[in-house]
Amino acid sequence: MSGKHFNVHEVGCCIKYFIFGFNIIFWLLGVAFLSVALWAWSEKGVLSNISSITDLGGFDPVWLFLVVGGVMFVLGFAGCIGALRENSFLLKFFSVFLGIIFFLELTTGVLAFVFKDWIKDQLKFFINNNIRAYRDDIDLQNLIDFTQEFWECCGAFGPEDWNLNIYFNCTETNLSREKCGVPFSCCTKDPAEDVINTQCGYDIRAKVESEQKTFIYTKGCVPQFEKWLQEHLTVVAGIFIGIALLQIFGICLAQNLLSDIEAVRES
Repeated sequence: MSGKHFNVHEVGCCIKYFIFGFNIIFWLLGVAFLSVALWAWSEKGVLSNISSITDLGGFDPVWLFLVVGGVMFVLGFAGCIGALRENSFLLKFFSVFLGIIFFLELTTGVLAFVFKDWIKDQLKFFINNNIRAYRDDIDLQNLIDFTQEFWECCGAFGPEDWNLNIYFNCTETNLSREKCGVPFSCCTKDPAEDVINTQCGYDIRAKVESEQKTFIYTKGCVPQFEKWLQEHLTVVAGIFIGIALLQIFGICLAQNLLSDIEAVRES
């Protein structure tokens, strides 16, 4: 009696639940980012007055949380539900979306390397534009303070960039107590001080440059960022390569799962 052999195709459980588990974490992180962004806008009254979104002259850091959170939410949802329900459309969407992000990252990296001078000019413009809006938004203020403290810098190319801000400029019409000063985040730190002196930058730019060096950072954030990037180039490159490999790995897994699903449907 001759036996009959059937080729039975099955969807790989390991790949399926690995994609599901990875993406549900990604999706939850996206929810967390979006929640923080909406909470921040709620605290600032933006949600009750949507038109105020365009009022800020500088960059609102909340947008960063919204964009990153939104991308993570969409990708995580598509990958999670696509794998769990074996939905070909969602898995294809996941692969294509991840591929587009990878392509954009690669293009941005190449363009940043080729047009370094243009990037530097844009970075200077971006920082100076946000210096003008320093007092307009608490989140922007905290971001600038963190940047200046982390890279031990002041302004885009030096403390004089703070002349662009209406509260810190040295003009005769400026009646602010912060006239000819800089934010406290420009001040050099004294390890013996436990409490931050928020008035340490008052009137500092009225002094000669040799005296300023004793109290504040005199190097700009653009050159300091370039210096930091050169010193940590291996680490930064490793992080970007790791992210790229993770994205390629995700695309390959999704395509593998798609092949299994299509093979099962055809059998």
